[in-house]
Amino acid sequence: MGELLGEIEEAYENEVSQKDSIIEIALKDVRPNPFQPRKYFEESSLYELGESIKSDGLIQPIIVTEDVDGYVLIAGERRLRASKLVKLKTIRAIVLNSDEHKMRQFALIENIQRDELNSIELAHAYGELIKLHNITQEELSTKIHKSRTHITNTLRLLQLSQKTQKALIEKKITAGHAKVLVGLDEKQQQMMVDSIIGQKLSVREVEASIKSVKNQKNDPQNKKDIISYDFNLLKDKLTTLGFTAKNSAKSMTIEFQDATQIEQLLQLLSR
Repeated sequence: MGELLGEIEEAYENEVSQKDSIIEIALKDVRPNPFQPRKYFEESSLYELGESIKSDGLIQPIIVTEDVDGYVLIAGERRLRASKLVKLKTIRAIVLNSDEHKMRQFALIENIQRDELNSIELAHAYGELIKLHNITQEELSTKIHKSRTHITNTLRLLQLSQKTQKALIEKKITAGHAKVLVGLDEKQQQMMVDSIIGQKLSVREVEASIKSVKNQKNDPQNKKDIISYDFNLLKDKLTTLGFTAKNSAKSMTIEFQDATQIEQLLQLLSR
């Protein structure tokens, strides 16, 4: 993995020392990296980047590998998208030899090192690298120079419901909020997300709210609320006498067809 990082850095360094390694290629001939971990791109930010490229030129070329139908992008997804957005025709590129395995790793590592992924994309990227290299979180920590705690906490975000993940991606909640929601069921997560957005709750306030709910749930005095009664014998007896009865865990309802049935029941109770 360190060698891959070196290849990316070396390719950029060669821009200065070996000008002939950089070529101008048609944007229409470049296909996105199919292994790109980044899924969410803010269009306004891309447009600003595109206008800058259009005005001042591309400072750092994209990296591509040659393909039968043109080129496949290895690194520089934002630069490629931004250039297309402002309708440029060509882009400067460094051409490297690469296979699918390396392309996947290039895309993952470049985005991680440049902090261009949102928290969910980053979690998927960490998981993909662990799977690709068959390594532990501790080993990944050493290779990409991120703390093991950071990697563990980021991977835990994948346990969140899809709706909560979407709220995080769209920046409606922060990564700090999301981390304290891990462990809640989907309904509880949605309730907390709505509260965070509607009431602008801080991470501390969310933690306090979750703690309060858990304490109430574990309070022995609250267990009286889950007591239920067996009404089967009473219900059978009433049915035998011609009455209609319905019951829930803690109550029974008797339905009367007319006033005569009410009098009948009163007589039975007075015996």
